[in-house]
Amino acid sequence: MRLIYTLVLHLYALATEISSLFNRKARMTRLGQWRTNQILRAKIEPDGQYIWFHAASLGEFEQGRPLMEAIRTRCPQYKILLTFFSPSGYEVRKNYEGADVICYLPFDTPFRVRKFLNLAHPCMAIFIKYEFWMNYLRELHRRNIPTYLISAIFRRDQLFFRSYGRWYLNALTYFTHLFVQDEASAQLLSEHSITDVSICGDTRFDRVRDVRQQARHFSVLDTFASGDQPVLVAGSTWAPDEDLIISYFNTHPGMKLIIAPHEIPRDHLLDIEAKLQRPSLRFSETTEQTVAGKDCLIIDSFGLLSSIYRYGQMAYIGGGFGRGIHNTLEAAVYGIPVIFGPNYRKFKEARDLIAIKGGFSICSEQDFAKLMDDLLANPDRRQQICSVVADYIQRNIGVTDKLFEAIFQI
Repeated sequence: MRLIYTLVLHLYALATEISSLFNRKARMTRLGQWRTNQILRAKIEPDGQYIWFHAASLGEFEQGRPLMEAIRTRCPQYKILLTFFSPSGYEVRKNYEGADVICYLPFDTPFRVRKFLNLAHPCMAIFIKYEFWMNYLRELHRRNIPTYLISAIFRRDQLFFRSYGRWYLNALTYFTHLFVQDEASAQLLSEHSITDVSICGDTRFDRVRDVRQQARHFSVLDTFASGDQPVLVAGSTWAPDEDLIISYFNTHPGMKLIIAPHEIPRDHLLDIEAKLQRPSLRFSETTEQTVAGKDCLIIDSFGLLSSIYRYGQMAYIGGGFGRGIHNTLEAAVYGIPVIFGPNYRKFKEARDLIAIKGGFSICSEQDFAKLMDDLLANPDRRQQICSVVADYIQRNIGVTDKLFEAIFQI
């Protein structure tokens, strides 16, 4: 099966090469991987001790970032090598100052794997959440390089645990230790004789705490959010989310809305503005004067959302009517009720929020209207929910310290 796996990876690499002729993302991946060896030759110090962190994309990077920064602060003798597989991670964080070397990870084929490890010569490897490259893990194990998986979560429907995927389960035995988020993951691994496992939680709680402490302040948003009208911050929204939110907002003058679309091309912004029937303004056009009298702000810039949630009394997280919801913890860290669509079950923190009655899943415009009516009409209940959510965040902070101590004791 390993030969078949490797053959599939070769075909995937070839497909990326061909599609790079007309697909921008594939072209960025191909060119990025092509430059990896050059970057390693130029930047890796022969005598340096490198801890290699690998993140598939931006979300996993944010998950691993607290541990990277803890190592950098507490163990400055180590250097950090950071790799990404996706352009959406690399292009955003290629200048991240917390790592000494940043590059793409080459495809998981034996020759590329050996070449990468020969040049990088890491003393330790840390993979984040969902990264299981069979040939990399096998070669790291063969070279006796300690290899860890952090903030991992496992489900019974994953390939490892299906009858036709048992061969892939072997990849997990190559990890020195697996740090999982919950008891269910540890139990599932135990059932399949994977026992080098600890329950440590999710480093994203530490990350969102840090983000909140460093949140930007916007005077125009202070002006916008002042007054008696509760503000709903709708973050990372897609068209299905926007349709039901705007429909309700248009007929409820007792609230204000800040909406931050996941994508902000001009046509999409115009479409949102066409649906709004109350005074609105794009964030890029706001001043202390222009924001006065507006009921809705459209965030047309990236990188602001995690700070903007602080101005809301309620949050809506987009994506739940598509492939899956976006980051609920970015909003929950401010201790406010969190609303999202029906596709949330793969996300533990969303399930946790629902269990403590701090998060709410809606399946239709009617569900959303009923929930919003309740939240707007009952400020005392809303405040009670805020306390529950804030307590949930506080109880889950501190994972980074546990991971750091466990890894360096091991």
